[in-house]
Amino acid sequence: MNSYRFSWFDWFCLWYPPGWLILFNRHWQHYHDDPDGWNWFEYLLFLIPGGFYLAFFIRWLRLGCRFPRGESNNFDPNYQQAFRDEILTFIVKDYFRGELQQVENLPESGPLIVAVNHAGMCYPWDILGLACLLSQTRGWVVQPLAGVQLFDHPWVRWWLPPGWSKVLGGVRAEAEEFEAAIASKTILLYAPEGIRGPGKGWAKRYQLERFHPSFMKLSDRYRVPVLPVACIGNENLHTWNINIKPLARALDLPFLPVSLLMIVFAFFPSMGVWAMRTRMKYYIQPVYKAWSEEDELPEENSDSRLERSRAYRHAQLLQEKLQMQINDLRKT
Repeated sequence: MNSYRFSWFDWFCLWYPPGWLILFNRHWQHYHDDPDGWNWFEYLLFLIPGGFYLAFFIRWLRLGCRFPRGESNNFDPNYQQAFRDEILTFIVKDYFRGELQQVENLPESGPLIVAVNHAGMCYPWDILGLACLLSQTRGWVVQPLAGVQLFDHPWVRWWLPPGWSKVLGGVRAEAEEFEAAIASKTILLYAPEGIRGPGKGWAKRYQLERFHPSFMKLSDRYRVPVLPVACIGNENLHTWNINIKPLARALDLPFLPVSLLMIVFAFFPSMGVWAMRTRMKYYIQPVYKAWSEEDELPEENSDSRLERSRAYRHAQLLQEKLQMQINDLRKT
């Protein structure tokens, strides 16, 4: 199939915040048959205040008063590359002005666990931006570990195409899938803070939450080095927000930010995949190994107290180093 070519409407959507969701779905529909997806009339409704609600109702009626059908799609590196080159690059480089710094610390090949501070309390643009820049710089196939809400939540099933996160390379943040990805020697992009990173809110910006030690345990077990990355600028993706945790839990959301921006979102719900313009700089740190070449490999499926203690110690040590680096970068 021919590559996706931007029309005047696509360029308009790129620079009009409610249009990003249209752009993602139109690109998918260019490569995939999606009879349950949004149509042209519904897209146009996205662009007017309150129109998304009418578009949602019309689509629901069109589908026979049911949810869009889910599909068990697998990761498609070819579609990931097409989406990166034809959509994501414009957003990451021109809108978020993403840049890799200290590229001399970037290995030539994997496998790797790329560990980055995660923030912004919005769609995970800091993660997607780093994945895009790494794949363009080294030609890597990068797979981000993603929260299960990006796969299963009803809002996501209405917003985005079926299986979208999986096809683009997302790995569910569940123990078995996490370990399988490490064991397959992939380039895995991981946020050690988990959802606590973006969930901490504006008041604690650039203060790293506790790193979960699981990635260090798997790094040691499979001898996969960790590549730490310090991101500056991701806290500005959604500024001056607070996280309403009880309401977020009630809606089964990872976080629920409240700010003046949410007034606009109430009129344009398609802006759920949008974020404020910022300049994201990713500072590549030297590769970190929790082992030495002389160490014996841990036994398969081992989970001893010593192994857990060692993983916890290294995770906290890496957190302290990355926090110091972030503090220094903010001063420059």
